[in-house]
Amino acid sequence: MSILSFGELLIDFVALEMGVTVGDASGFVKAPGGAPANVAAAVARLGYPSAFMGQVGDDPFGRHLADVLAAENVNIDGLTFSREARTALAFVSNTADGDRSFMFYRHPSADMLMKPDDVDTAVIDRCSIFHHGSITLIHEPARSALLMALDHAVAEDKFISYDPNLRLPLWDSAAAAKAGMRSGLDFANLLKISEEELAFLSNDGEVASLWRDRMELICVTYGAKGAIIHLRDGARIEHAGYAVRAIDTTGAGDAFVAAILIGVAENRRDYQRRLPELLEFANAVGALTCVQKGAIPSLPTTAEARAFLVERRRVR
Repeated sequence: MSILSFGELLIDFVALEMGVTVGDASGFVKAPGGAPANVAAAVARLGYPSAFMGQVGDDPFGRHLADVLAAENVNIDGLTFSREARTALAFVSNTADGDRSFMFYRHPSADMLMKPDDVDTAVIDRCSIFHHGSITLIHEPARSALLMALDHAVAEDKFISYDPNLRLPLWDSAAAAKAGMRSGLDFANLLKISEEELAFLSNDGEVASLWRDRMELICVTYGAKGAIIHLRDGARIEHAGYAVRAIDTTGAGDAFVAAILIGVAENRRDYQRRLPELLEFANAVGALTCVQKGAIPSLPTTAEARAFLVERRRVR
């Protein structure tokens, strides 16, 4: 059984210089991206069966992205190719501390045009965990395709993971973004959310207003300051994270959630007992993703993450 990620797969063009805007950059490095695709690649890089479902353009970028995922040992049986629109592009600039801003080219892009008929439910049947983000909830018909896939996954008792990525420029308004992003909460067993997204979606900056009936845990990430896992009984598991020289933080949260999901998949009935060690490992995976440009090219292997942990424990 695999971990299936559903959503956007695109090309990130990452600015060559740090601390410049997209418009001021002298050039860009091409890198595969898209949050759900990053998760799929991270799962595979960590050595667990992974699959991806989404849509790209039937164009050179789309075919390149399919080849990238296949080379990462991600199953792409659920990937379709559109002749109606091209593969999405995003231009990314990084501040001096590695944080980033985005400029998207999606007018429309192929992922936005995925239809319910494009969803291969047999791919969902073969997974144990179904992970998705919020970008696919913005436009029809992709929204209906995702909701159809989610309904099928819930009916088949799959563990649902949701990362409500905050990309305000893609929404019509902040109010539409908040409502649309919150609509994904009802399906989730696991909610992975950043500090910024928590402040945007919650009523008071706390997780209490985000709990839904199906949720088992809420993972809040705080960048270099680590992460906190909240459980339904009010318990909290905290880890301070790891300081690294950040070059590009794109994909760090995706790598983090991939590591958590593997721990859940390996022992779904008793994974909560292992959450402290899973959180430590996930923070290491996320930190290592920040030390190179691009998301998928920067993802660590399990051996690299474990070696990093050994070294950090040694120098304490």
